[in-house]
Amino acid sequence: MMNTQELLQILACPRCMGSLEPLPSAEHPEGLACPACNVVYPVRDDIPIMLVDAAVERARWDEGHKG
Repeated sequence: MMNTQELLQILACPRCMGSLEPLPSAEHPEGLACPACNVVYPVRDDIPIMLVDAAVERARWDEGHKG
């Protein structure tokens, strides 16, 4: 099974093909953020949901994931 860092090397944002960064951490990502598009793709059951329609605006994501 691939670890998160290996996965991030091959995954790209479906909107802009840009790189993604794990949120909140690479060890336990809950989402993959695209800094260029300012959206987050959710991770459910360790599976990234890389659909444009599933993307959440970063501000909305941050609001819903406050500690």
